[in-house]
This record gives sequence, structure tokens and C-alpha cells, in this order.
Amino acid sequence: MTSPLVGVYYSKPSPDAPEFVKVGQTVKVGDILCIIEAMKVMNEIKATQARCRKKNLCIEGATVDFDQPLFVIE
Repeated sequence: MTSPLVGVYYSKPSPDAPEFVKVGQTVKVGDILCIIEAMKVMNEIKATQARCRKKNLCIEGATVDFDQPLFVIE
């Protein structure tokens, strides 16, 4: 899955919270996968298909570019 916008990648809602989706977890359509902060707005990135998250490709708090791969899903 790729980033729909440029911003800062977060895999969890707050520093002390668990990740929205763990590696190996299956998600349903509409589940929040991560947050990308752009211009002080927290944009929830949601699943468009039921899939399994296989591998993280981004580091927490890293800047991501448009269309940059975020994680591998199958």
C-alpha cells in the first residue's frame, strides 16, 4: 500500500498506544491502517480491501512522500 499524500507517518494514535494494525493481522474494509499528518491535520488511512498486513516499510515519525510504499499487504 502506498501513501496518498505527503506527511509524517504514524502507526498508532498516540505514543503510548498500540499500533492500529500489527504485522500478520488481517484488516477489514474501513479499518484504520495508519495516520499521516499533513499541515497539522491527522489523516486516517483506511483499508479499502480485506487484507493481511505482512511487513512495515516506514519508520514511526518518518516523512513519507506521495505514492511511497507504507507496508506490504496481501
